[in-house]
Amino acid sequence: MTGKNENILNSNSPRFVTKVQYLREKLLEWYKKKGRNYPWRATKDPYKILMAEIMLRRTKADQVLPVYNDFVERYPTVESLSEGNEDDIQKLTYSLGLHWRNRGFLDLARCIISSYNGEIPKSRDELTKLPGVGQYVAGVFLSSAYNRKEWIVDTNAARVFSRFFGIRIKSDGRRDKRIIKVAKQYVDCENPRQVNFAVIDFAAMICKKINPLHSQCLVRRGCAHYETHE
Repeated sequence: MTGKNENILNSNSPRFVTKVQYLREKLLEWYKKKGRNYPWRATKDPYKILMAEIMLRRTKADQVLPVYNDFVERYPTVESLSEGNEDDIQKLTYSLGLHWRNRGFLDLARCIISSYNGEIPKSRDELTKLPGVGQYVAGVFLSSAYNRKEWIVDTNAARVFSRFFGIRIKSDGRRDKRIIKVAKQYVDCENPRQVNFAVIDFAAMICKKINPLHSQCLVRRGCAHYETHE
């Protein structure tokens, strides 16, 4: 990271707030025109949203879509899933890969039934106690289901934030305190649900890991990565 960007992140300076606000406004503007539509974004059912987010871990959304539709049709509630058959769940979710998740769906549903009386927890701390739910899934679930100001950082969001601010990260950056600081400021707005979807979609469609589409990027003039790679 350059010294200039380091100074911005190490303080609560107006420059930091303004830069994050600029990023948020531009990504939201882009999302309203180009954002993707998926059924788990259209529903208000917390169970269906949580199932989708579990499926989306390290898996592309378009790959999840047909599996999600079949899954929630076969198991429309957490109660029905808790009584499900592991072999049947494996058949439904096999195409997603990461086959360790197959048993996880059953364990998750049964934990919600036994420990939370069938109600999915509404706090990040409680959610992360559930099988298969980490910080990212908890954050995006709360943001999506309840429009909470919950930060999210996966490898894709970390890529957008690190490139824009010129933050040099190790590995995937999901636990980098500087990235998390940006994510928390980024989501501090009136519509956290949409701004989180915006950074997810922007990472997938524009700010790609390889060959990002600079010509289609609305924030390239404020982006440290673009300034050093144009």
